[in-house]
Amino acid sequence: MGWISLRALVKSIATLMLVAAIIGLGILGCGSRGSGASSNGSNPTPSNGSNPAPEIANLNQSCAPAGAQGFTLVVFGSNFSSSSVVRWNGSDRPTGAFASGAPELLSAQIPASDLAAPGEAFITVFTPPPGAGSSNSEPFLITPGGVNPQSVTLDPSGRFVYVANYGCSLQNPGNVSMYTTNSNGTLASIAGPVTADFGSRAVVVHPSGKFAYVANDAFGFAGCGPGSVSMYAINATTGGLTSMGTIDAGCGADSIATAPSGKYAYVANACEGDVSMYSIDTTTGALTSLGPIAAGGATSVTVDPTGKFVYVAGSGVSIFSVSATGPLTSVGVVAAGAGPTSVAIDPTGKFAYVANLRSNDVSMYSIDTTMGNLTSMGSISAGTGPISVTVDPTGKFVYVANSFSKNVSMFTINATTGVLTSIGTVAAGSYPTSIAVHPSGQFAYVTDGISVLGNPGSNNVSIYSIDATTGVLTLMGTTGT
Repeated sequence: MGWISLRALVKSIATLMLVAAIIGLGILGCGSRGSGASSNGSNPTPSNGSNPAPEIANLNQSCAPAGAQGFTLVVFGSNFSSSSVVRWNGSDRPTGAFASGAPELLSAQIPASDLAAPGEAFITVFTPPPGAGSSNSEPFLITPGGVNPQSVTLDPSGRFVYVANYGCSLQNPGNVSMYTTNSNGTLASIAGPVTADFGSRAVVVHPSGKFAYVANDAFGFAGCGPGSVSMYAINATTGGLTSMGTIDAGCGADSIATAPSGKYAYVANACEGDVSMYSIDTTTGALTSLGPIAAGGATSVTVDPTGKFVYVAGSGVSIFSVSATGPLTSVGVVAAGAGPTSVAIDPTGKFAYVANLRSNDVSMYSIDTTMGNLTSMGSISAGTGPISVTVDPTGKFVYVANSFSKNVSMFTINATTGVLTSIGTVAAGSYPTSIAVHPSGQFAYVTDGISVLGNPGSNNVSIYSIDATTGVLTLMGTTGT
């Protein structure tokens, strides 16, 4: 079976797994509220006959970017029948499969014309007499750009910013929002977003500034199919991306990093607990697989500034040396806090910092610049659910995006010891997912996505100025993805 047909088969299977997951586990689509809850406070039309009024519990997805393709909407609830019809803003939509059970479900075809412009639609189910009537309504959000931003990065010149958006569902794959930066740090959107693959989790720009790569974890909570890396050429004038295709990664491709030489790339695969290794054609930007290497957990991957070592957050921090041809060799594993999710190295290559999602802190390490080994320097408290950590280009400050406390922790770095000192927090949307600092060190950018619990974020990027002396961030505004 060829690579393309294999991916198509797995995606078909994963669609069925998604339905099973929602029925069996009660997992909701983005923006969905909970079983039996009406999002706008409306109640089902009272039954006046033998059939009770239908009631919606939740939807398989409840958001999409404007301009998305049509899709099959699955509605879960109770008191449905084979004559029930799904309605979009009060208008019937072609309704197909009906399945009884707990919950019951209906499927309906939503055309692309319903998704043409940003706004909010309301989903209801109507069952004709005798009795029955209309259900409660559930909202469906059509966003102006990318949905559920997960990662933000800049090109080496600082002229362009790219955001990987996870997407809403299997029917609406991930994409990449593109921006140019103004001299004051604000962003101007480039026409787009450009399509990636299912579940875009991380984006990185090649050191040459000519190419961009996006790690796609495939199917999120619906199961683990083959992840992928989307490859793009960057227009040097406009910053726009042009697809160069995809290449397979492992299950749950959550993070991607390139070597400073521009010759190699590495992808952390959370489901399989390994790292996919690639060589990079520095002329075309194309990736060629060098195979995987085991790395427990593997939620995040980082290459040190010298290009000699790779660090992977997962089950502690796995340490690897980089061979002359790109493949990795294990050096060892060191303990971190609970749930390490992100690793950052200071520009000198002397210190490493790891955000620990469940212990709400940052582990600090000194680096043996000869062997790459890490020596713990203890930890320091961050906010709740730290998910992304970065060091500014001057090596003076560390910033941590805290997913559940809705803020960014700010720290100064002791230039001699590498130990962090807290300088407070700053608000950052409803669910910050990633943070990046402009190469000039003057500005920071934080994405606001959707929480692991399904709570909707604001689908935007917060923009901050950085005080060059104190490191304190000041919010300048936001822009949508």
